[in-house]
Amino acid sequence: MTITLRMAWRNLWRHKRRTWLTVGAMVFSNLILVFSISLQLGSYRMMIDNTLKSYTGHMQIQREGYNDEPKMRSSIDAIIPLADKVRKQLGSDTVAARGVAFAMTSSEERSYGLQIVGVEPEFEPNVSTLPGLITKGSYFEHSNAEEIIIGSVLARNLRVGIGDELTLLGSGHDGSFAAGIAIVGGIFESGIAEIDRSMAQLPIGYFQNLFGMDGRGHNIVINAPELSQLSSVQHAVNNILTANDRLVVLDWEQLQPGLKQAIQADFTSAWFMYGVLIVLVAFSVLNTQLMSVLERTREFGVMMALGVKPARLGSLVITETFVMSGLGLAIGAVLGIAMTYYLSIVGFSYPGMDQMAERFNLPDRMYPSLSLLSIMLGPSIVFLFSLLASIYPAIRLFFLQPVAAMRAV
Repeated sequence: MTITLRMAWRNLWRHKRRTWLTVGAMVFSNLILVFSISLQLGSYRMMIDNTLKSYTGHMQIQREGYNDEPKMRSSIDAIIPLADKVRKQLGSDTVAARGVAFAMTSSEERSYGLQIVGVEPEFEPNVSTLPGLITKGSYFEHSNAEEIIIGSVLARNLRVGIGDELTLLGSGHDGSFAAGIAIVGGIFESGIAEIDRSMAQLPIGYFQNLFGMDGRGHNIVINAPELSQLSSVQHAVNNILTANDRLVVLDWEQLQPGLKQAIQADFTSAWFMYGVLIVLVAFSVLNTQLMSVLERTREFGVMMALGVKPARLGSLVITETFVMSGLGLAIGAVLGIAMTYYLSIVGFSYPGMDQMAERFNLPDRMYPSLSLLSIMLGPSIVFLFSLLASIYPAIRLFFLQPVAAMRAV
């Protein structure tokens, strides 16, 4: 241990109460930052999972250009065999083929235009939460059932219920006229009015017959076990599709760019509040070190008269701050890790969250996501700003006159 470090440690404990108050401010801020950033990252993970699993999926196989212009003819040939191949290669059943079309849907009293999605009844519940949101009736039992699942708003607008017939009129894959009748087998309520009003599902077998798809479809939805495994799953799917250069694999950032932008905007706004906390701690350190320097003016004057250079005294002040900030970082990070780890296991909730989660088929608790980034990001910035705050007291020593300083009371 160098003489500067020993002197810094001794000087810190001249005023134990003041030192511990400053360290306590750092500990509190570091604890809050570790927990808040971990909770924020965990909520983003839950937001991404819940948003994507409602319909979009973590990634999709599509015909090149379909995402930009979703045309009926931009389809994938033999889509169900391809989906079976992907499921087999990945060893996962979170893969489902879909077809998408637009049609006029009519009841005895009213007509509305909506998006019709053909789904695989066996695998759709593995990639989407919509099948679990059915409030009346039940989901499809087989791929060729002449049934339709509609949203609660659409059911109310069309004035239909379970067992009623709907007439579907649209355009087929080859441009021909597509017409059919489907019985309302289930009504879902997602809590999002736009989805409940403008989207319906058909079994993919009946969908392909109705719209003349001849075994075709428009996308294959794939969910990864965890978001952290997304890139490896996407790489594996790309290897499966090497024989067909007209197909592409799009991840959720390409499918839902607005979601990524919303997360970035929220994270940026949260750092405004974090910044206020960090600046307050920095001013606390500045106040502590400035008081410490002013109290030792006479002592510093004597040391300078004995030949100690101002740079050496300035490094002493910065070393004191370094030690104090290190204590605050270590204790705060440990306490933050302990609290966050506990809550990452048992979960975190607030009043009313369970009712909201039940309505939207979401988890009723949030789980902080503990990582090296969430542990070190906040405390490291507090540590850096604390060191920066000590620069001003250290610079004052360069303008100190030994004779005047020794006369200070």
